[in-house]
Parts: sequence; structure tokens; C-alpha cells
Amino acid sequence: QVQLVQSGGGLVQAGGSLRLSCAASGSIFNIDVMGWYRQAPGKQRELVAAITSGTRTNYADSVKGRFTISSPNGKNTVYLQMNSLKPEDTAVYYCNYRITWGTSGYWGQGTQVTVSS
Repeated sequence: QVQLVQSGGGLVQAGGSLRLSCAASGSIFNIDVMGWYRQAPGKQRELVAAITSGTRTNYADSVKGRFTISSPNGKNTVYLQMNSLKPEDTAVYYCNYRITWGTSGYWGQGTQVTVSS
């Protein structure tokens, strides 16, 4: 089992920045994919950013150049630095750890990010 605890988020004006953190504990030794997802009201949950095998990153087109995923402490923590935030970034953000792509993995509790115009 893997436990994920998120922190960060909140309310920010458009153009501002926020950093989300996700601290992991438990059986993380075989985790290979760490990611951030978001879900806006009335929309499906979508992938925002992910890091695979500690090095390979991928981003949703809508956040490229503005968001950065990182895991400087290995699998213990994953961060999402969000810059130049837009109102359309408003959503509940979830971190996710999974053994590999194609498995459901484990989810954090979610944190609200609200960007005002």
C-alpha cells in the first residue's frame, strides 16, 4: 500500500504561482510513475503532468511551459510548480503514484486550486 498526502494549493490571482506537494509513504519501492491530475467541475479528470522512471516527464499541452513536475527527493515526494496560472487552471488537483502506466495506482486526497481573473 502507498499513502499519499498532498499540501499546497489555494486561491491565487491570474498570473500568480502555486506549488503543490505530495508526500508518499509505504511500499513505494516499485513505483515508477508519479503524476498530477486535475478535475474541474463538470469535467473528467485529466492528466496534468507525470514523471516516469525518475527522469522522463510529460505534460498536458495546456500547461506546457507553465507547470513543472519534479521529484528531487526520489519517490518520497513529488511537486508541481505552477506558474502563470490562468482561471482555466481552476480545479481539484490530485497526485497519483502507480507501478506502471495502465494500472490505477494510488491517489492523494485532492487539493483545490482556484485562480481568479
